[in-house]
Amino acid sequence: MAKLLKTIPAFPVTRIDEAVDFYKAKLNFDCRHKEATFAILVRDEIELHLWASCNHSWKWKSIFLFLKPISSGAESFLAGTHSCRIEIKGVDELFDELKATGVLHSEKSAIEDTYWGTREFHTVDLHGNLITFYENLE
Repeated sequence: MAKLLKTIPAFPVTRIDEAVDFYKAKLNFDCRHKEATFAILVRDEIELHLWASCNHSWKWKSIFLFLKPISSGAESFLAGTHSCRIEIKGVDELFDELKATGVLHSEKSAIEDTYWGTREFHTVDLHGNLITFYENLE
């Protein structure tokens, strides 16, 4: 029987170098691999992938979309459209760490206890991708 083992979120970003710098400086990730259109970031047991969403040709072809739909998969408008949830231990400590770097989802961000048994908060990366950090209360 097949067994699922791991998931790795992959976020679209428009500028790989700037995104890697952001994740290192603001979210304390290390960069394990980087090339022009792809990067692998790690922190503790978590791995995130960044991919270049940098195709701007759709802007000039939009008038002809009915003839040839957008299909490269790397259109620039995809940056900031993804999200993931990361389970952690020490949600209060991480909240304080990230609050100090100014990356919380909004100034009104706070840690919330949910009715489904988690304690969580939200942050966004440089391009607007949403990351929810949560700790199980049980």
